[in-house]
Amino acid sequence: MEIKLDWKGKMAFEGAADTGFSQKMDADGAAGGDNSAARPMEFIALGLAGCTAMDVISILQKKKQPVADFQVLIHAERAEEHPKVFSGAVIEYLVTGSEVDEAALLRAIELSAEKYCPAQAMLSKVFPIRLIYKIIDENKK
Repeated sequence: MEIKLDWKGKMAFEGAADTGFSQKMDADGAAGGDNSAARPMEFIALGLAGCTAMDVISILQKKKQPVADFQVLIHAERAEEHPKVFSGAVIEYLVTGSEVDEAALLRAIELSAEKYCPAQAMLSKVFPIRLIYKIIDENKK
């Protein structure tokens, strides 16, 4: 993977990886930025969420689970002192559907955590990650 990051002034940057899609990042005013884009640490958490979300939804689709809506929430804790690294996280999977099989969801989450998601495999070596889920039956909304 190759990354190119270009400075756009103050604390703003725009970067792209091999795919060519560009992303902007910035800092808040207290750090010299304009608060115009996401922070670098947010991208790390977004990468974790996206990595596991793609695994889990792909597995659920292969298992023909009737998923109508799907969200992954990352609840990340950060150290108080610099470099303010992540010190722990909870990944919460919210699955809405009609009669989604709990065992299928648990297996999908397990496979993502233990086999497929490189972001989770890497970050879990640095800080504890707890996995929780909720199945929302759309027929009982």
